[in-house]
Amino acid sequence: MAYPGYGGEFGNFNSQMLGAAPDVLLGGYSGYPAYSDPYSSADDTMYAYFSAVAGQDGEVDAEELQRCLTQSGISGTYSPFSLETCRIMIAMLDRDYTGKMGFNEFKELWAALNAWKQNFMTVDQDRSGTIEHHELSEAIALMGYRLSPQTLTVIVQRYSKNGRIFFDDYVACCVKLRALTDFFRKRDHLRQGFVNFIYDDFLQGTMAI
Repeated sequence: MAYPGYGGEFGNFNSQMLGAAPDVLLGGYSGYPAYSDPYSSADDTMYAYFSAVAGQDGEVDAEELQRCLTQSGISGTYSPFSLETCRIMIAMLDRDYTGKMGFNEFKELWAALNAWKQNFMTVDQDRSGTIEHHELSEAIALMGYRLSPQTLTVIVQRYSKNGRIFFDDYVACCVKLRALTDFFRKRDHLRQGFVNFIYDDFLQGTMAI
């Protein structure tokens, strides 16, 4: 089975992502650079949203992140993100396992959300504010993932409501795909598409998301 590749961190939507990138290894996913974002005036705006809700430790928990994202209006005309989606956003980037998110991690998330939102709007051709199962499959392919029809069916069933996928559920799907693929990829040292898990390691990696 082929595993996904990334054109860039969290989704660099370009024509290359429609097929396998040149550096795709045997396991089916390409390498991607560590996140780096030169300072821009947008940082000031992001920091204002972040610092307005952050605690004295300079970090936010899931409830604070939910308030921050709602106040920022990043979801646009779509419904604000649910608390559960915010929890898994933090888990995706919680490299020190504090259950919270610092500003640098928030900037990574902000970039991801903007890219995912752009992708959602691209496939929502009827501008209904939701996407159907074939549009979700297209969105996943645009992000560089190569998944089997069976896996796509499972994903659609998990994240659709009456045959439609709302933006919040779509983002939750993107977060989980990104986090679980990262978890797998770090252990697939030979990029062969399969690994041996210790049960406890598997539970730690999957139950957190």
